[in-house]
Parts: sequence; structure tokens; C-alpha cells
Amino acid sequence: MLRNPDEAEDTVQETFVRLYRALPRYEERQRFESWLFHILGNCCRTANKSTRRHDVKRVDDEGVLEQFPAPDTPATRFENEWGDAVRRALAEIPEYNREIFLLHYIEGFSYDEIARMTGVKQSALKMRVKRASDALRSRLAGRGQSHD
Repeated sequence: MLRNPDEAEDTVQETFVRLYRALPRYEERQRFESWLFHILGNCCRTANKSTRRHDVKRVDDEGVLEQFPAPDTPATRFENEWGDAVRRALAEIPEYNREIFLLHYIEGFSYDEIARMTGVKQSALKMRVKRASDALRSRLAGRGQSHD
């Protein structure tokens, strides 16, 4: 969600601080993961707003990858390129669609749970996931053609 590892670490720490402070208000009938992701989502949105006002520090992925030995096989290169392509494609998707897509497909939350976390109606959530999926599919198909 944040695209910057340092900012992500700071946001996770901020999330746990807020979570700890909010524990007295936690209701056990509520799924803990949904409650946690609601707080995390708020922290990410706050961090993204802050980041837009400042220059974002870019990390040289190639430099980091070179520090770790890995077998240099065609399959390994393909996996690394594909993972990078997916991350870049996800980064190009508007934040409001990307967040819902990640909550649904990566974190496995139901639309009902996401609606409670975000306050967005289920019909809008489904449309955001569809738009994110379509955009991701389109971007990845475009990148895949250049490697064939």
C-alpha cells in the first residue's frame, strides 16, 4: 500500500500503538483481524496523504537483490521479473482500488468485512475490485507481450 519499506515499517509500528490504545474499545463480537486491518488501513491512508506532500525515497530493487545470492536460472529470472512486474502494475492502480483488491484477494477478507472496515458499500467494493483486477490484467498482459 505504501510502496516505501521504511514508511511501511513506521506505519506498522503506528498501527500497533493505535491498536494498543484502542484495546479497551475492542468488542469481542467483532473479528479481530477486521478490526486490526481497519486501523491499519487508516494509518496507511494517513501515511499516503503525508507522502504526497513529500518526496518519496526510492529503493533500488536491483541493488538490494544483488546483495542476496540466488541461482541464476531462467525460471528464477522469470519469477523475479514477474514479481517485479506485479508490484509495478499494482503501484499504478489507484490507491482506493488497490487497497480493496489487496484486502480481498491477498488478505482474504470478505466484502462484508471490508465494508465494515472501510465504510464503503459492497456494490462499490465489488466494482473497485473488478476495476483493479481489469487494470492489473491489462498492465500485466501489456508487459508480457514485450518479453515473448
